[in-house]
Amino acid sequence: MSTHVKRAYRYRFYPTDAQAAELSRTFGCVRKVYNMALAARTEAWVTRQERVNYNRTSAMLTAWKKTEALSYLNEVSSVPLQQCLRHLQTAFTHFFGKRAKYPRFKSRKSAEYTTSAFRLRDGALTLAKMTEPLDIVWSRPLPEGMSPSTVTVSQDSAGRWFVSLLCEDPGVKPLPARGNAVGIDAGLEHLLILSTGEKIANPRHERRDRAALAREQRRLAKKEKGSANRARARLKVAKVHARIADRRRDTLHKLTTRLVRENQTIVIEDLTVRNMVKNRKLARAISDAAWREFRSMLEYKAQWYGREVIAVDRWFPSSRLCSACNTLQDTMPLHVRAWTCGCGMTHDRDVNAANTLLAAGLAVTVCGAGVRPQRSTPDRQSATKQKPSRREP
Repeated sequence: MSTHVKRAYRYRFYPTDAQAAELSRTFGCVRKVYNMALAARTEAWVTRQERVNYNRTSAMLTAWKKTEALSYLNEVSSVPLQQCLRHLQTAFTHFFGKRAKYPRFKSRKSAEYTTSAFRLRDGALTLAKMTEPLDIVWSRPLPEGMSPSTVTVSQDSAGRWFVSLLCEDPGVKPLPARGNAVGIDAGLEHLLILSTGEKIANPRHERRDRAALAREQRRLAKKEKGSANRARARLKVAKVHARIADRRRDTLHKLTTRLVRENQTIVIEDLTVRNMVKNRKLARAISDAAWREFRSMLEYKAQWYGREVIAVDRWFPSSRLCSACNTLQDTMPLHVRAWTCGCGMTHDRDVNAANTLLAAGLAVTVCGAGVRPQRSTPDRQSATKQKPSRREP
């Protein structure tokens, strides 16, 4: 049995007018089927306590195609329609397993094709219902000798088209073990502060484009709703947001890859970003820092390459605890950036926090002191309001 990691390779492509029209129809049909199936499952459970699974929704799809109102579902490939029903089944599995919120209605423009609905030969990818291959910009090669198991086509809010090929990557395997361990304190003045004393500058991607974003948003606000001019203005706003997100993602990928390659154990703080952004004065800066995305990247890369990520409890007083003598200070206002402990040790606030986090994380691995907090799940109380209970038979 293969133990290779499955990895998605994402490329941009430029469809012809005919291909764009076909994909747009497919996206619309996928969205329609997903939302109808979600509504049917919700209604069946709320009104009759009846469980509807994938097989039932698949039978519903067959019936829908035979009706006059939904006969247009026959015009697109059936594979993406079946795949969206499988994704809905997975979403319900995660919900009842208390790993996610209740499934929401689909709005994203995407469609997934399995091996029976696409052909990849000599660098040319052709999808079902199409006669010409997609014009893909192959920015990096696929793993040699590996064929994709699924192909996902999507269009983002900026109007850009992407194709994502999921295939096994034999190049992803555990790295040689190292003795290095590092503690990381996240910040705003500096994006990351390492226990080694290194401070990684915060690029502040959103601030760099704030003036351009504000300008395009002002123009958008002046356009008449429903007009073609408003649609073009909305696209310009989306392109600015996409540029910011692309730069942020690139920075985080480089940082997380470097940290995983250089260290065997990485200790971070279990931050509740969704609560922190409620602070209106800091919400924009916290969102731009993307701490949650940083943690997500760090965790899956650590799993790929045989490293360990330890999250220390968010209430751990890392800033107030002396890393030399473990004395806890009574208070530590935010404006205090350096302080001297009673033992005579002078600390940089952030570097000291990174060091105390590292010590706490290593204590967990050595003697099991405390419990490593898991990634917090969404508030399920709000998720289950007027929704089916998880106590499904």
